[in-house]
Amino acid sequence: MQIAVLTFDGFNELDSFIAAGILNRMKAKGWQAQITSPTPEVTSMNGVTIKRQQPLEFAATADAVLIGSGIKTRELAADADLMAQIRLDPTRQIIGAQCSGTLTLARLGLVGNLPACTDLTTKPWVIEAGVDVLDAPFVAHGNVATAGGCMASQYLAAWIIARLASVKDAEEAIHYVAPVGEKAAYVEAALGAVTPFLPVRSPVAA
Repeated sequence: MQIAVLTFDGFNELDSFIAAGILNRMKAKGWQAQITSPTPEVTSMNGVTIKRQQPLEFAATADAVLIGSGIKTRELAADADLMAQIRLDPTRQIIGAQCSGTLTLARLGLVGNLPACTDLTTKPWVIEAGVDVLDAPFVAHGNVATAGGCMASQYLAAWIIARLASVKDAEEAIHYVAPVGEKAAYVEAALGAVTPFLPVRSPVAA
């Protein structure tokens, strides 16, 4: 599985790096989550400059796409030329957005009138974009999910793994990164957040 973690100037390190780190726990099964940006380098909200692993057009061919947040999202979401470069297809891709990334998702027309999650700072802007905001950390509608709060990146990662691999794989990935002594609680919280939004799978015939 190829996963694009959309990361723009002013990005929130927690959004991009935590999600990518958890998703790359699946490397042994051929997964690869990569930082995907419109420019060769991007600088975070705290001044950390990184090199992209993939150009923005990679998002169009990826199996899954995550849109992180940042302090420049409102400005970037208003950039029609930039938005036109982001080509996503929820009929064949798993797509998630976190915090102000939900505003980007709304600008791309992928939220519609469905309720979504975002952070408290971005909430007024997302409402202004015509989206009903939930007081919840995670919600998914089919192949599109949104999350609110920096640490909710673990929920997006768990959801993608559960959707494209299995719930057991998601459990193992979260268990690995969770704090010692609190692993069971973290796994329970993550699966509790995403399991209600997973497709019902038919039991395998004996």
